[in-house]
Amino acid sequence: MKIFGDSISGNCLKVKWAADHLGLDYEWAETSVLSGETRTPSFLAMNPAGQVPVVILDDGRPLAQSNAIILHLAWGSELIPSDPYERARMLEWMFWEQYSHEPYVAVARFQVRYLGTSPDALAPALVSRANGALDHLETALAGRDWLVAGRFSLADMALLPYTRFAPEAGLSLGARPHLSNWIKRCEGYLGLSVPGGAP
Repeated sequence: MKIFGDSISGNCLKVKWAADHLGLDYEWAETSVLSGETRTPSFLAMNPAGQVPVVILDDGRPLAQSNAIILHLAWGSELIPSDPYERARMLEWMFWEQYSHEPYVAVARFQVRYLGTSPDALAPALVSRANGALDHLETALAGRDWLVAGRFSLADMALLPYTRFAPEAGLSLGARPHLSNWIKRCEGYLGLSVPGGAP
């Protein structure tokens, strides 16, 4: 299996972390978004959307979209609840992550860290929605260690990277103790060190 990913991307890191946790054999192909490597003809032949991550499976078939990839890689593992309702709840969080979390937290982080925008200069609506997403997680994690099924699942895997990177956008986690403790639990479960680091 070959994973085309950019190490600065939380969407790519979740695929790497899932593959590492599951002990899968893979080759990592560093593919820079900033330098336009996702817009080359060879890359667009794999994923016409021009986005990372992309995985080329052992049988040669390509698969894109981070949450679809980790769902495929983890199928049948302990990362996916066996109970149908808990599995649906996991998917509920994964869909929410891509629609209501990543578009705001990740975009704010990208603008601050990679475009040099001051956190104070971010669009107020972007900051409001990013904080709203983090507040939603803070509330959901009150009184529980994990998002679903009482254990680490792909719901936690999907939401960890960009939540972990939120301070890089000037988004504070200090007043969100449930969220901060959840990040530490996830880091311990996956054996992560510094943000963005590999096990």
